[in-house]
Amino acid sequence: MASDVFKQRGIGFGTRSTRVLLVDEDTGDLRNLRVTLEGQGYEVVTCPTYEAGIQCLESESIDFVVVSQGSLAFEGRSVLDRAVQLDRHRAVLVLTRCIDMRCYLDAMQMGAVDYLAKPVPAADLLRFVRTHVNRAAPNGKRHDLMGQASTRQTPSVA
Repeated sequence: MASDVFKQRGIGFGTRSTRVLLVDEDTGDLRNLRVTLEGQGYEVVTCPTYEAGIQCLESESIDFVVVSQGSLAFEGRSVLDRAVQLDRHRAVLVLTRCIDMRCYLDAMQMGAVDYLAKPVPAADLLRFVRTHVNRAAPNGKRHDLMGQASTRQTPSVA
C-alpha cells in the first residue's frame, strides 16, 4: 500500500536532486542504504515491500532503482520488470544476500545494470549510482557528484 512507502528527503540545494528508490524487505538494509545515499545529497524513497515499490514507480518520478532480489525465488523481479517497462533508460541495480546464477542471468536479461552481493560498501554503492545516473540522464541533463541536475557540456568544434 502507499502508506507503506516512507519518503526521506536528501539535500536539495534548491534544485531537483536525483531520486533513488530503495526496495528491500530488510529494514536494516533499507536504513543503511538510505543513510549512505542521503549523506551524498540524493533524495531517497524507501519501500519495505515489493508491492509498495511498484506503486511508487507508477506514481513518483524516480531516477534510479535499487531493489533486493529477495530469496532464490527472486521476489524483486516484479519491481525490476515494472521499472524497465515504465522507463527502459532508468538504471536498476539488484542486490542480494544469496547469489544465484539463474537469478543473475534473469536480472541481467530483464535489464538490470548490475547484480551485487550484500553488503555493498558505501563507496562502491555511491560510485555505482553516480555512474549509472549520469549514463541514463535524458534530455542532455546529467547529475553531478552530489546528485544535482546539471546541463551536459559538449565541447565545441573549432
